[in-house]
Amino acid sequence: MGKRQAEEALEDISGIDSPFSKKSRIDNFHELHNGSELPARMAKAKIDEPPPPPTVEDEVENGETGIEEDDEVFEAPVVRQTAPAEGYDDLYLDTINRNILDFDFEKLCSISLSNINVYACLVCGKYFQGRGSKSHAYFHALEVNHHVYINMQTHKVYVLPEGYEVKNKSLDDIKFVSDPTYTKEQVIAMDREAKTAWALGGKEYTPGFVGMNNIKENDYFNVVIQALSHIPPLRNFLMLEDFSQKPELVKRLSILVRKIWNPRAFKSHVSPHELLQEISLKSNKRFTLTQQSDPVDFLSWFLNNLHLALGGSKTKPGSSIIQQVFQGKLKVESQEITAKADAGDRLRFEEAAEVKVDVNRFLMLTLDLPSAPLFQDELEKNIIPQVPLTSILSKYNGLSPQEHLNTRKRYRLLHPLPPYLLFHIKRFSKNKFVSECNPTIVTFDARNLDMAPYVEPNPNFHSGGGPIWYDLVANIVHEAVRGKDDSVEAEAGKEWKVQIRDRAREDWWQIQDLFVEKSLKEKPLYLGETYVQVWERRREPKKKNVR
Repeated sequence: MGKRQAEEALEDISGIDSPFSKKSRIDNFHELHNGSELPARMAKAKIDEPPPPPTVEDEVENGETGIEEDDEVFEAPVVRQTAPAEGYDDLYLDTINRNILDFDFEKLCSISLSNINVYACLVCGKYFQGRGSKSHAYFHALEVNHHVYINMQTHKVYVLPEGYEVKNKSLDDIKFVSDPTYTKEQVIAMDREAKTAWALGGKEYTPGFVGMNNIKENDYFNVVIQALSHIPPLRNFLMLEDFSQKPELVKRLSILVRKIWNPRAFKSHVSPHELLQEISLKSNKRFTLTQQSDPVDFLSWFLNNLHLALGGSKTKPGSSIIQQVFQGKLKVESQEITAKADAGDRLRFEEAAEVKVDVNRFLMLTLDLPSAPLFQDELEKNIIPQVPLTSILSKYNGLSPQEHLNTRKRYRLLHPLPPYLLFHIKRFSKNKFVSECNPTIVTFDARNLDMAPYVEPNPNFHSGGGPIWYDLVANIVHEAVRGKDDSVEAEAGKEWKVQIRDRAREDWWQIQDLFVEKSLKEKPLYLGETYVQVWERRREPKKKNVR
């Protein structure tokens, strides 16, 4: 079938003349397609030379990209490098923002929540996993142009996406803040030299006496850690030993104690978030940062779990630094209370009856407070009763019996006494309705506590019958506050603070979460409701050989 012929020419229909005559297009077909005569033909046809294609800069300047949304953009691959180019070893280091760096939080990738091979961005402070070409840190570097990262395990610094390691002395302060390390000489000097340091913002602080962040309800945890970090044998052990092969509980406690004593910190406080997460996991959420617990319960759990984490034995005494510092021996004599017992003196030991003797080991001694009076006396005294520490210590003199489940008991400490004594002053008791607090004030002198009256004499350990002096190191204090419910029946809330001795200055600091202040010398330490105390045995002077 042949083609149908057009009835009218195209020019007649549109009313527009064709730019070329039919004759030129038909007669000179081969000439028109000859590239050698293209300029002449273009001049004859009055056709301008096409403009050059626009560059990327022109498109950006004009607000046009020339790329459809569905078009795929192909970028040149980033060349991975093993070392920076010559003369560019400090490239991108000026983008580091030290003011927002915080290495106290748990090392988890902010995207995958993995704790494996975590890097911290030194520009924004976020954590990312890996540094390979398909890692979250790599994509973060491409997306927001943050190029400097530190490995939180090896503490090596890398530039991404190039991938080379940066070895620059200007990064040493960041590496030290993320994982402080000390020499033996530096640790020994901590209790001898009074040091003052300054954070990045210019705030002055004293290493070892810094605030600890109360994330929500973890003040009970803060006071215990602050007290333990000022016991020299335990502190020195945690600061100098290598715990890379130990459980996470020990490693995280070690790094927190080292940060508390950091003289080159970026900020004047620390956050216990990382250690709290591990404790919450190990205790099956018995101790968390969202619910307040009892400091004594936590201290007992913590010391026993630290002992096991350090390889300590359940049966062999002195098998870890925990037992070497705190563990002592207690003799317990017990006798059943029979019907023949003297009604007027049920606690008097009967000579004819059998007395059972046990020797137990302890990490903490519990001291019982006398019952608080329900009413004030006629002279309006005893509104807040007081009792000397030596009075409630008489429980351990071997003469004062106690009644427990139809059994009379008496206690006596045995030699050798531990280097550090932990006292728990029992204030709280629970009944069917509410938890009650005994507000009795315990008076004491921060120095010269003689423990000799409470220890059974043994010339092999302490000859001469002289005093055995102990000095106070830390004092954890309870403070009652108004509960969340303003009603009269609402149970009072609890706050905890700790008073710590500064050995270098022979002064005292009071720390409550982020608030750190020096205690006034004229203000006695015992004015608060003491709950836990740490006492240090004074070293006896070495006797000179007399010839």
